Amino acid sequence: MSTVTSSSISLKGSAELLTDYFFYALNSILYQRGIYPSASFKQNIKYDLSVLVTTDENLIKYLNVILNQVKNWLEDGSVHRLALIIKSVKTDEVLERWQFDMTTEKTDTSNSVGTKSLAQIQSEIQGVIRQIVASNTFLPVLNSSCKWENGKVQSEEIFQLRKTQPLFMKKVKE
Repeated sequence: MSTVTSSSISLKGSAELLTDYFFYALNSILYQRGIYPSASFKQNIKYDLSVLVTTDENLIKYLNVILNQVKNWLEDGSVHRLALIIKSVKTDEVLERWQFDMTTEKTDTSNSVGTKSLAQIQSEIQGVIRQIVASNTFLPVLNSSCKWENGKVQSEEIFQLRKTQPLFMKKVKE
């Protein structure tokens, strides 16, 4: 299920499914908000849906690192909220904060997406992307160069995942 509640997007599903939802949400935000050029995205089919995904090899590698960590956190129950923070490169000012509340459902090892039907999964992914697109229509245009951070909202530990990217995972206090 995906709903916007007090400026956050709520997601519910297996760790595998939540990781997929988060991947498509990140790609959609990076595309819709113009953080990466539109030419660096292509249509991809997942769960019989057409979704935008990046073609930037460095970003793909970086997202894979992030998403593997997110999946581990979801599986062990150590995260329930993630945030995508868009900042100005010049001033480091936070321009936008996209928050995702995650509820992990337990699954058996034979079914990584849990008990959800394909129609449910499609509806939920469409709902997440629809919320992002709708938000984009009333948010101001980002005129300055931006960077983004992906954070696990719980503690204050900060760690660098890739030194070559201006992006890092940051755990921040709730």
